[in-house]
Amino acid sequence: MDLTILLVVVVFITSSLYWAVKKPKHLPPSPGIALPVVGHLYLMERDPRQQFKKWSQKLGDVFSLKLGQETVVVLNSFEVIKEAFVKLGDCFSNRSETAFVVKNVPHMDKGVTLSSGEYWKEQRTVSLSILKKFGLGKNSLVEMITEDVNAFMDEIAKENGRPIKIRGIINVSVSNIICSIIFGQKFEFNDPKFKRLIVLVNEFVRLNSGVSRLNFLPLLKYLPKYKRSGEKLVSTAIELREFSTFMVKEITRNYNPNSLDNYILEYVHEIEKNDRLKQSTYLDEVSLIRNIENLFVAGTETTSSTILWSLYFVLHNPQIQDKIYQEIKEYIGLDRVPNMSDKPQLKYLNAFIMEAQRMGNLVPFGITHVCAHDTVLKGFTIPEGAQVIPNLDAVLKDEKIWGDPENFRPERFLDEQGNLIKREEFIPFSIGRRKCLGESLVKMELFLFLSSMFQRFEFLPVDPNHPPAFREIFGLVVSPAPFDIRCVDRRQKLQ
Repeated sequence: MDLTILLVVVVFITSSLYWAVKKPKHLPPSPGIALPVVGHLYLMERDPRQQFKKWSQKLGDVFSLKLGQETVVVLNSFEVIKEAFVKLGDCFSNRSETAFVVKNVPHMDKGVTLSSGEYWKEQRTVSLSILKKFGLGKNSLVEMITEDVNAFMDEIAKENGRPIKIRGIINVSVSNIICSIIFGQKFEFNDPKFKRLIVLVNEFVRLNSGVSRLNFLPLLKYLPKYKRSGEKLVSTAIELREFSTFMVKEITRNYNPNSLDNYILEYVHEIEKNDRLKQSTYLDEVSLIRNIENLFVAGTETTSSTILWSLYFVLHNPQIQDKIYQEIKEYIGLDRVPNMSDKPQLKYLNAFIMEAQRMGNLVPFGITHVCAHDTVLKGFTIPEGAQVIPNLDAVLKDEKIWGDPENFRPERFLDEQGNLIKREEFIPFSIGRRKCLGESLVKMELFLFLSSMFQRFEFLPVDPNHPPAFREIFGLVVSPAPFDIRCVDRRQKLQ
C-alpha cells in the first residue's frame, strides 16, 4: 500500500476513535457519521432550512452536529426553544467566541450582540435605557419616524408610477431613523458617505453567510474561494468600524453633559458618571463603537427587509392590498397621515404585518447561543461550550401551529370577530434574554411606514400578469432578491 494512503487511513481511524472516546455522553442524536476534522460539515447545505426540517422529522426536536471541532445543538420546536432560552436562560445566553469574524476583526466580541456574561448584561441594560430616553413608545419618536416616512414617500412619488428598484430608497429612509437616534442627525438621500455606509451594511449581512464554514473549519481560509470571501468580510467590517469611530470622534469633540441629544453622547455621559463615582464598569469607547455597529446593522436590515417582503407579498396578493386600503380609508381617512394611536383600529393591517414577518422569517436561525455549563435539556446532555441554534424557521413554519404555513394568509392572526390573536409561538424576534434589542422600534417603524405607504400608494408589478418570481438572498438576514415595482400615487388617481 502506498505510504501516503496508509498515513491517511491511520489518521482517519485514529481521529474517529478519538472522537468516539471524547464525544460527550447522552448528546442529542446526529444525522450520519461525523468524519475526522470536518465532522458533519460534508453533509451541510448552504441554506439548511429544508435539511434541518428533514433531520428534525427523523431525529426529533433536538439534534446535534459535529461541525469541525465544534459541538452544535439545533432546537426545532417552540417548546424546546422556550425551555432553553426562557426557563434555562442563565445557561443559554452566551455567544460564540470562535466565529470567524470574532477571531479576525478586533473587538468583534464587544458590544451588545456578540458578547456574553456580565459585560453583555451591562451593555444591554445601558443601551435599552438610552433608547427609551430617545422615545421608544413616545410621541417624539413617532414624529421623527413620520418625518422620514413622508420624505420616503415624496421620494418614490417623484417617479410618477414608473418601475423602480425600491430597496435602496427604503434602506436610506430606515437607516436615517437609527442615525437620528445614534448620531443625532440625518443624511441626505444622495450623501455619498451615507450611501457607502448602506452598501457596507448590506455587504456585511450578505458576506456572513458566505463564510459560515470558516466559523467551524478555519483552515479553509487558505483556499482561494474562502480566502476571498473571508478577506472581503474582514475589510467590510473594518470599513464599518472606521465610519463608526469617525462619528464618535466628531460627535464627542464638543461633549456637553447638559446637551445629550443622541445615543453616543448619552453613552459617554454614562462612562463619565461611572468614572466620577469610581464605579466598576464595562462601558468604554471600544464598546460604544461596537454598539453603534450592532444597532445600525440590526436597525437597518430588519425593518427594510420586512417592508420589502410586505411589498413582495401584496404584489402576489392584490386583494390583500385592497383590504388594507379599505380599512385605512374607513378608520383614518385620506386627509391625515396615520399615527400610533390608530394601530388598535387597523387590525387587518396588523395581521398582515405579522404574517409578512412570519413568512419572510428574516433570521431563520437567530444568532447562535453558547451553553455556559453542562446542562440537561429534554433528557439530553448539552455540554459546556456547545453552540446552540434556535431553528425559528421550524417554529414559524410549523404545520401543527399554523395549519397551512406555506400560504400567505393574514387571517390566521384574526379571530371570528376580527380581533387580533396573540400567538405565543409568533417569535420573529426570538425569545428570552437575547431577543432582539430593537423589537419595539421595529414594530413602530413597520406600522408607521406600511400604514402610510398603503394609504397613499397602490403597489403594482411591472407586468400585471407576472409578479416578481420568488427569489431570496440567504445571509444573516433573509431578504427578497431585488425586484422592480410601480408605486402609483392614489392622490393623482383621485384627481
